[in-house]
Amino acid sequence: MENNNCSGLSNILCTIINLQKRSQVIDDTLDSCDKPFLGPCLTNGCYNTRPITLYTCCNNTLLTMPYTLNGTDDTSSVFRVEAQEGCCCTCRVLAPNPDTESPNPYVATNSFFTVNLDCLGAIKCLDDTFVSCI
Repeated sequence: MENNNCSGLSNILCTIINLQKRSQVIDDTLDSCDKPFLGPCLTNGCYNTRPITLYTCCNNTLLTMPYTLNGTDDTSSVFRVEAQEGCCCTCRVLAPNPDTESPNPYVATNSFFTVNLDCLGAIKCLDDTFVSCI
Protein backbone atom coordinates (compact mmCIF):
# COMPACT_ATOMS: atom_id res chain seq x y z
CA MET A 1 0.00 0.00 0.00
CA GLU A 2 1.36 3.43 -0.96
CA ASN A 3 2.20 5.82 1.86
CA ASN A 4 -0.25 8.77 1.90
CA ASN A 5 2.57 11.21 2.74
CA CYS A 6 4.56 9.99 -0.26
CA SER A 7 1.54 10.22 -2.54
CA GLY A 8 0.60 13.74 -1.44
CA LEU A 9 4.13 15.10 -1.66
CA SER A 10 4.69 13.27 -4.94
CA ASN A 11 1.65 14.96 -6.50
CA ILE A 12 2.85 18.42 -5.45
CA LEU A 13 6.39 17.79 -6.70
CA CYS A 14 5.11 16.48 -10.06
CA THR A 15 3.05 19.66 -10.45
CA ILE A 16 6.10 21.81 -9.71
CA ILE A 17 8.28 19.87 -12.18
CA ASN A 18 5.67 20.22 -14.94
CA LEU A 19 5.34 23.96 -14.31
CA GLN A 20 9.10 24.43 -14.42
CA LYS A 21 9.26 22.57 -17.74
CA ARG A 22 6.55 24.76 -19.27
CA SER A 23 7.38 28.09 -17.61
CA GLN A 24 4.06 29.50 -18.75
CA VAL A 25 2.35 32.56 -17.37
CA ILE A 26 -1.37 32.60 -16.71
CA ASP A 27 -3.09 35.63 -15.22
CA ASP A 28 -4.22 34.30 -11.86
CA THR A 29 -3.82 35.38 -8.24
CA LEU A 30 -3.68 31.94 -6.64
CA ASP A 31 -0.70 31.72 -4.28
CA SER A 32 0.13 28.14 -3.24
CA CYS A 33 2.56 25.31 -4.01
CA ASP A 34 0.30 23.96 -6.73
CA LYS A 35 -0.81 27.20 -8.41
CA PRO A 36 -1.05 26.50 -12.15
CA PHE A 37 1.78 28.81 -13.31
CA LEU A 38 5.14 30.23 -12.35
CA GLY A 39 5.34 33.95 -11.53
CA PRO A 40 5.27 36.72 -14.16
CA CYS A 41 7.48 37.16 -17.22
CA LEU A 42 10.17 39.73 -16.68
CA THR A 43 12.32 41.72 -19.08
CA ASN A 44 15.11 39.15 -18.60
CA GLY A 45 12.83 36.13 -19.15
CA CYS A 46 10.05 34.16 -17.53
CA TYR A 47 10.38 32.61 -14.12
CA ASN A 48 11.61 29.04 -14.42
CA THR A 49 11.86 27.83 -10.84
CA ARG A 50 9.62 27.34 -7.83
CA PRO A 51 12.21 27.05 -5.03
CA ILE A 52 11.30 24.83 -2.11
CA THR A 53 12.48 23.98 1.36
CA LEU A 54 12.02 20.50 2.79
CA TYR A 55 11.33 19.40 6.35
CA THR A 56 12.12 15.94 7.72
CA CYS A 57 9.65 13.71 9.52
CA CYS A 58 11.94 13.71 12.56
CA ASN A 59 11.15 16.83 14.59
CA ASN A 60 10.14 18.68 11.41
CA THR A 61 13.80 19.72 10.93
CA LEU A 62 14.73 21.92 7.97
CA LEU A 63 16.77 19.87 5.50
CA THR A 64 20.10 21.41 4.44
CA MET A 65 22.59 20.17 1.86
CA PRO A 66 26.21 21.06 1.08
CA TYR A 67 27.36 22.71 -2.12
CA THR A 68 30.49 24.24 -3.60
CA LEU A 69 30.25 27.49 -5.55
CA ASN A 70 33.21 29.48 -6.85
CA GLY A 71 35.57 27.36 -4.74
CA THR A 72 33.67 27.98 -1.51
CA ASP A 73 31.87 25.24 0.45
CA ASP A 74 28.60 26.06 2.18
CA THR A 75 25.14 24.64 2.90
CA SER A 76 21.69 25.65 1.70
CA SER A 77 18.12 24.79 2.56
CA VAL A 78 16.71 26.01 -0.78
CA PHE A 79 16.25 23.53 -3.60
CA ARG A 80 14.88 23.13 -7.14
CA VAL A 81 13.01 19.90 -7.87
CA GLU A 82 14.59 18.30 -10.94
CA ALA A 83 12.94 14.86 -11.12
CA GLN A 84 10.50 12.69 -9.23
CA GLU A 85 9.82 8.98 -9.53
CA GLY A 86 7.79 6.91 -7.10
CA CYS A 87 8.68 7.96 -3.57
CA CYS A 88 12.02 9.55 -4.53
CA CYS A 89 12.80 12.98 -5.86
CA THR A 90 16.02 14.54 -7.06
CA CYS A 91 16.73 18.16 -6.21
CA ARG A 92 19.36 20.71 -7.15
CA VAL A 93 20.82 22.80 -4.35
CA LEU A 94 20.30 26.54 -4.91
CA ALA A 95 22.74 29.01 -3.39
CA PRO A 96 22.15 32.63 -2.44
CA ASN A 97 23.04 34.84 -5.38
CA PRO A 98 26.46 36.42 -4.73
CA ASP A 99 25.42 39.35 -6.97
CA THR A 100 23.52 41.42 -4.43
CA GLU A 101 22.35 43.78 -7.20
CA SER A 102 20.57 40.97 -9.05
CA PRO A 103 16.78 40.70 -8.77
CA ASN A 104 17.20 36.90 -8.70
CA PRO A 105 17.80 35.60 -5.16
CA TYR A 106 19.38 32.24 -6.10
CA VAL A 107 21.95 30.70 -8.41
CA ALA A 108 22.14 27.10 -9.54
CA THR A 109 24.84 24.84 -8.16
CA ASN A 110 26.10 21.53 -9.52
CA SER A 111 25.10 19.80 -6.27
CA PHE A 112 22.20 17.35 -6.44
CA PHE A 113 20.65 14.89 -4.00
CA THR A 114 17.89 12.32 -4.00
CA VAL A 115 15.52 12.02 -1.06
CA ASN A 116 12.91 9.43 -0.13
CA LEU A 117 9.60 11.28 0.25
CA ASP A 118 8.66 8.97 3.13
CA CYS A 119 11.40 10.76 5.12
CA LEU A 120 9.83 14.18 4.56
CA GLY A 121 7.14 15.77 6.68
CA ALA A 122 6.53 18.98 4.74
CA ILE A 123 7.42 21.11 1.74
CA LYS A 124 7.43 24.89 1.75
CA CYS A 125 7.26 26.71 -1.57
CA LEU A 126 9.13 29.97 -1.85
CA ASP A 127 8.42 32.77 -4.30
CA ASP A 128 8.80 31.77 -7.95
CA THR A 129 11.97 33.13 -9.53
CA PHE A 130 14.33 32.96 -12.48
CA VAL A 131 17.49 30.89 -12.04
CA SER A 132 20.00 31.13 -14.86
CA CYS A 133 21.89 28.14 -16.27
CA ILE A 134 19.03 25.71 -15.60
